[in-house]
Amino acid sequence: MTVDHADVVIVGAGHGGAQAAIALRQNGFEGRVLVIGREPEIPYERPPLSKEYLAREKTFERICIRPAQFWEDKAIEMRLGTEVISLDPTAQAVTLGDGSKVQYGKLIWATGGDPRRLSCTGADLAGVHQVRTREDADRLMRELDAGAKRAVVVGGGYIGLEAAAVLTKFDVQVTLLEALPRVLARVAGEALSEFYQAEHRAQGVDLRTGVAMDCIEGNGTAVTGVKMQDGSTLPADIVIVGIGIVPCIGPLLAAGASGANGVDVDEFCRTSLPDVYAIGDCAAHASAFADGALIRLESVQNANDMATTAAKDICGAPVRHGATPWFWSNQYDLRLQTVGLSTGHDQAVLRGDPAARSFSVVYLKCGKVIALDCVNMVKDYVQGKKLVEARAQIAPGLLADAGVPLKDLVG
Repeated sequence: MTVDHADVVIVGAGHGGAQAAIALRQNGFEGRVLVIGREPEIPYERPPLSKEYLAREKTFERICIRPAQFWEDKAIEMRLGTEVISLDPTAQAVTLGDGSKVQYGKLIWATGGDPRRLSCTGADLAGVHQVRTREDADRLMRELDAGAKRAVVVGGGYIGLEAAAVLTKFDVQVTLLEALPRVLARVAGEALSEFYQAEHRAQGVDLRTGVAMDCIEGNGTAVTGVKMQDGSTLPADIVIVGIGIVPCIGPLLAAGASGANGVDVDEFCRTSLPDVYAIGDCAAHASAFADGALIRLESVQNANDMATTAAKDICGAPVRHGATPWFWSNQYDLRLQTVGLSTGHDQAVLRGDPAARSFSVVYLKCGKVIALDCVNMVKDYVQGKKLVEARAQIAPGLLADAGVPLKDLVG
């Protein structure tokens, strides 16, 4: 068997993998770069799948990270429609699904995660969807085009809420189920959760919190409803599951890499295996914004920042990863922008009036600003970033006064 070789092999053709390849060229790397992707498509943006792409507001071409010609012009090779099934760190080689092998000088693991699936009866019926890939979104759109009018969304995180918002545009009757007492419970404070719950209900979504489903019912092949633990059944033509992801790190762990919920990396995105880096949703790193705890961040910004860190290290110009986390979500005509990590906050300060559909929530821990959630408040988001980075200690009364620009509070 002829074994292929590349100076840098990038496993995963999502945001992180694409940015790693781009950053290598931007930093002067002239060796052979090979990107191996499980999907058949060239790298594309994931967030629009549950927003603009699903809503038919953007075509696939408009969500591609770069046009096809770009990759050819930059001499970045793509091997798509296949995946890495094992890794031999001694031979510095990966084995693909077709049995072929590729040796690497450096390896960047950028596989992200697979959607967490329901474990109940009926979870594999036709009509049960996740929205993680273009194929997922296309399948869902075909069923909407075929006349699906009743949807149950399982999960009150960003993916579930965004999908629910888009479905209302298609005149679909939407029921959203969240097992916890409120939506966004793991990532935001009560004020933001209450605002989005009220917004979705005002838009016609039957949003239910603190509920548990029993199973998915079907006619033998396709979903017909969702049975709840109280015995009731919600009729459904489609079910969308948005309950998080499972990081795709099996081959790395099998090869001896350290990790559990994600593969562990250092400040330069290096794993415990020699010449192997990991970036994006699948990589667990110590974050100063989480008091040094080892965390995974599921965001485009984090994938891109880690990609640049890994590329610079490979190019001999190491810079520690430590970018400020930020996120966003579009639902209806609302743009939520988040900076920092609110996990572990002990105080939340409301800034502005939610009734005006333009406000911010400032999160404090031990009196210091650690994060902001900004709804249709771009200035607060931009100016608040400096407060988060400085861990500014500011009186809650000042933060609550929307008439005082946050930039005036930066020391």
